[in-house]
Amino acid sequence: MGYAEFGHENSMTPTSCAFPERDGLNRVHVRAPSRLHFGMFSFGHSDEPRFGGVGVMIEPPNVEVKITWANEFIVDGAHADRVRQFAAGAVRCWKLASLPNCRLEVDAPPDHTGLGVGTQLGLAVALGIRQYLGLPNLPAVELAASAGRGGRSSVGTYGFELGGLIVDGGKREGDRVGELVCRLPLPEEWRFVLIRPQDEKGLAGECEARAFAELPPVPRAITQRLWEITNVRMLPAVQTADCAGFGDAVYEFGRLAGDCFAVAQGGPFANPQIAKLVKNIRDYGVNGVGQSSWGPTVFAIVANEAEAKQLVSWLQSTDNFDAVEISVSLPNNSGAIINGHFQPVVI
Repeated sequence: MGYAEFGHENSMTPTSCAFPERDGLNRVHVRAPSRLHFGMFSFGHSDEPRFGGVGVMIEPPNVEVKITWANEFIVDGAHADRVRQFAAGAVRCWKLASLPNCRLEVDAPPDHTGLGVGTQLGLAVALGIRQYLGLPNLPAVELAASAGRGGRSSVGTYGFELGGLIVDGGKREGDRVGELVCRLPLPEEWRFVLIRPQDEKGLAGECEARAFAELPPVPRAITQRLWEITNVRMLPAVQTADCAGFGDAVYEFGRLAGDCFAVAQGGPFANPQIAKLVKNIRDYGVNGVGQSSWGPTVFAIVANEAEAKQLVSWLQSTDNFDAVEISVSLPNNSGAIINGHFQPVVI
């Protein structure tokens, strides 16, 4: 599969990125969307796929990686140490002699806030370096392997390439990533209002690994119910642009999946503040509310820009929400976008 070029952001399917006329410049710009994850289908059973789940790609916020020539390998901007790790891992994976001489300028949201920044950043760095070196494009699954991503959820991996709503069927023993069961474009008029408690982060790294090790297996009846919600309610609602029906399904899916993490987070949500956020927004009249991944980002799904503005205005006027960051995101149906002038570089 290819990646869309700038100027084709509204394309429903990815398009191949042709190399433009070489003009002696080495300049690459990769822009990737963020990911909301509604919850996982299953874990803890050796005889069925692990993890999986449903999520959507949104923007803003975006992960931006700009690459230009330099006398040595330089990283400026957000997540510099992590970017160096992704780049070094990719170079080793591709059996290249060394890091290329280039400057990476990175702009990205904070880590571990439920937006899938790590995966989007890792894939954007890997894709950008390949483009900078004039190497052939790789599918997102291979980029994920280069960047060391996709260990559990594959929603962000497939979403990086395809955008839209992603259903990840989970991975069996030996699988590199989960199975892509379904990808659907989201109605472009829908909006996702993001509410993030300040100075909070979700579980990640070793803390996340320990949490999964301590969690009991997901009951098989719960997994079956989650698949029913997905297939019978969520996917048809996307196809018919039924925002209310989609929101109802997402809330029920997220709460049911979240209950399976109660041992690690005390309930279906990361903490009492997030649980209160969800309840208050639903009491306001928006049913499609949930926590993305481990949080702390809470999302509310509304049908259009006007409803998004109304919800933001209410949130800003309510004392309960004076310690949160509020923003509005659009659906991303294209995945990562590339723009640049490329020239092969010998290393």
